Amino acid sequence: MAPAPMMTVDQYFRTPETVRPAELAYGELRVAEAPSVRHQQAVGAFHLALSRHVRSRRLGCVLLSPVDVVLDHERALVVQPDLLFVAQARDHILKQRVLGAPDLVLEVLSPNPRIGKLEERLNWFALYGVREIWLLHQVSERFEVVRVEQGHAIRSVPSDYDRPVCSLVLPEFTRTVNEILEE
Repeated sequence: MAPAPMMTVDQYFRTPETVRPAELAYGELRVAEAPSVRHQQAVGAFHLALSRHVRSRRLGCVLLSPVDVVLDHERALVVQPDLLFVAQARDHILKQRVLGAPDLVLEVLSPNPRIGKLEERLNWFALYGVREIWLLHQVSERFEVVRVEQGHAIRSVPSDYDRPVCSLVLPEFTRTVNEILEE
């Protein structure tokens, strides 16, 4: 059996729109089932909390999936993080799609993994310039802020939902995960 042909970013953009998560991993189209209700509730809660915070301070833009983020056009790498933040100073990357690395991404980790492996995604985000990655571990009810230093993801010890979020990208955002999810 011959391997599937590699897809370009332009070919990917011509595929029919869908609400199912779809990404292009170095030319390989990856599609997943729709996320669970619990997953979407968490994404929605973070979207509301971050949007209020960012909008009231005119810090930039918060977007939720599905939205295509082109990390590397030439190498055909397009991802759809659950949630992303782009600082106002970098809003030039917001076009029909996000053309470059967001400043911050959130990934909600559910019992059934999304497209690809977590370490692979963390490496892509770090390599292409995402400054900070938030990981919500739903099963263990833990939250992790992954910092990016010199193109490398620096994992931290996940904390419980009662600790305030400690972000270098959004330093004034100090709500706890429980506050966000219970709102």
